[in-house]
Amino acid sequence: MSPLRLARFAWAVVGFNLLVILWGAWVRLSGSGAGCGSHWPLCDGEVIPKAPSVEKAIEFTHRATSGLALVAVAALALFAVRTFARGHAARRAAGWSLAFVVIEALLGAGLVLFELVAQDDSVARAVVMPLHLVNTFLLLGALALTAHCAGGGSPPAIRGNGRAALPWLATLALLALSGASGAVAALGNTLFPARSLTEALAQDFSTTTRLLLRLRLAHPVLAVAAAVVLLLLVARAAESRPGARWRRATGALVLAQLVLGVTNVALLAPVPLQLAHLLIADLLWIVTVVAGAATLGANDP
Repeated sequence: MSPLRLARFAWAVVGFNLLVILWGAWVRLSGSGAGCGSHWPLCDGEVIPKAPSVEKAIEFTHRATSGLALVAVAALALFAVRTFARGHAARRAAGWSLAFVVIEALLGAGLVLFELVAQDDSVARAVVMPLHLVNTFLLLGALALTAHCAGGGSPPAIRGNGRAALPWLATLALLALSGASGAVAALGNTLFPARSLTEALAQDFSTTTRLLLRLRLAHPVLAVAAAVVLLLLVARAAESRPGARWRRATGALVLAQLVLGVTNVALLAPVPLQLAHLLIADLLWIVTVVAGAATLGANDP
């Protein structure tokens, strides 16, 4: 496979994984996480469930597409090994993608096997969900770097370039922390929906409400902080530096995400807006990773 074709395939794998992620969110939002019972990888003890309920069909579809995503990432890693020499950035990124997609599958299996699904509001679920989100970010970032480097983009120069690289790494860490807090907030919204904005605010500030609800306050604070830092970072980079188009896309997505976030709060997080908010969060992460790589690299394809 030629490098260009591999890059196109890698971007296609990124797109497919985004669809799988959104469907996984729909599993949670629809309360279908226990659709296949506590069985994994089988669905209620069957390879293909017969006469499934709506919840079982939703959960089974997610498992099936997640399996296809794992196969696609494995194929990408194999093609990268065959296309590039040892040590090439695209080959390394593809290897990391395979590692992260395996971890993703194990985290999903853990949620099912330990019954951290449906209406479970345990501390364990509140811990695993943000870990799941952060690993998803790492997977998408590795896939995006595979596509970027396979298409001719230079890998980010981290060693010996600490002063330039540190702000990007710190910003990515803040974005991941914001995303992790968002996963907790979304879980709280799903398990304990409020009937009005006044009730939601009362839940957030009350010392007697559940921990999941009180943790929601962290997300808007971290999200605004991440947005400000990221906008300052992309504004500081000279327009002549490589990656200008990626940095412009980053700024646009930050503004879109802020608007969606405020609207989500005002409308009590309706399902379509939650899915849109998640999609933009994933796209913002992908674009920021590539923007940082291009800015710190030697050229922008």
